[in-house]
Amino acid sequence: MTFDYNASAELIMPKRKGGARQPLGYRRFATAKENIRFAVEDFPAMCTLGAWMRVGDERFNNDDIHRLYESSDYPRRRRMRTS
Repeated sequence: MTFDYNASAELIMPKRKGGARQPLGYRRFATAKENIRFAVEDFPAMCTLGAWMRVGDERFNNDDIHRLYESSDYPRRRRMRTS
């Protein structure tokens, strides 16, 4: 599968407060590569929140986002992880 990292993307994050259903959080990115970087590097807790990314008509869950980030095709430099 070929993935277009330059396509625009949306990040949808469910908001959970007090157990009641709340509206979804939403963030739009100019490119999927920026969305993926944000999700993995700046907002790693998204995996516990059930966040997902939409690129065009396709939907990507947390595992998909991490797989795209770890792909050799990912076009951005990654942050150095410290142990």
